[in-house]
Amino acid sequence: MSATETSFKPKNSKSKAIFNSSLLEKLSRTHISVPLTIFYVSSAAFVAYGITQTSLSTAVVAGLFVAGFVFFTLFEYVMHRFLFHMAPTNKVKKTIQYSFHGVHHEFPKDKTRLAMPPLLSTALMLTLLGGFYVAIGDYTFGFLPGFLTGYASYLCVHYVVHAFRPPKNIFKVLWVHHGIHHYKDHTVAYGVSSPFWDWVFRTMPKKQA
Repeated sequence: MSATETSFKPKNSKSKAIFNSSLLEKLSRTHISVPLTIFYVSSAAFVAYGITQTSLSTAVVAGLFVAGFVFFTLFEYVMHRFLFHMAPTNKVKKTIQYSFHGVHHEFPKDKTRLAMPPLLSTALMLTLLGGFYVAIGDYTFGFLPGFLTGYASYLCVHYVVHAFRPPKNIFKVLWVHHGIHHYKDHTVAYGVSSPFWDWVFRTMPKKQA
């Protein structure tokens, strides 16, 4: 059994503490509605700011929004495949891998860990705001809302896939795709909100390729 396989076996129990501190443990959990509210409300505020307080036209903001959304789907795939599933070849990598993602694979039905907790969500958003603004200036107020909306939409899909039975609509395709990643083969099907990049980079499950 390879090093990457040891951390990804689903357990029968529903959850597990990963911190000795009760405070840190509490801060590591959240209800899905909290980060969704943070990202959707912030995205709307950034769009409003971009249209009313910068020289960007509504059409430019809309185009940047779409670009940010699409870019997130690629970002999601790359992070999931190369960071969350990196080989735990040393103690540091093993700790990062397990805390960020391995615990989710062991306890995929733990609804309190299906999204980044509020403090980390807010810190991530502010970091992205600063980083994008340094890189692209006012264009941030079109691109970043699209990126954040992409992330929030990913959270919605991820929650639906793990918290509910297979739906009788388009989400069923995503439910099956992500289910294969969790319960059949964690070396394929890295896309959660969309299987598009799995198709592009040839990591589609064999039966879906």
